[in-house]
Amino acid sequence: MNTSTDAQLFEDTFHIENIDSAKYDRVSRLAGRSTTGSEVSMTLDINSQIYPVAVNDTLRVVLASTLSLDGTKDDSKGWRDVGAGEGETTLADLFDYVCHGKIYKFEEGNDGMNIKVYISFGGLLMAIDGPYKKLTPLRVDYTYLLIKK
Repeated sequence: MNTSTDAQLFEDTFHIENIDSAKYDRVSRLAGRSTTGSEVSMTLDINSQIYPVAVNDTLRVVLASTLSLDGTKDDSKGWRDVGAGEGETTLADLFDYVCHGKIYKFEEGNDGMNIKVYISFGGLLMAIDGPYKKLTPLRVDYTYLLIKK
């Protein structure tokens, strides 16, 4: 995949350890841990009707600032217009589940080495907890969530 690393703010692979589907009909809250040894944990609300996930599944998760493969910003377009009608391949074409949302909050961990990042995708929430060095590229800004099994 020839994507610009500048566009990818975060990338990791998670083993799904727990799924809570009790609160909503079509939304499941996933809890997973990184499989890469980076000590990152993730909680993610996902539309389970269009993207079913099971305990013990492994998900590749990417947060990116743009869907353009060359890393150019798509600020002048709405997120639905990126690559639409142009025959242009985007990052979204390489993944199974894509959302657009906003990184809105950071919390510092008790040890000063970890941070927790909160992201909202139209009410579907995500929290990533991990080492400051791994999560440093994330800022309060809009982002794309891309997931592939």
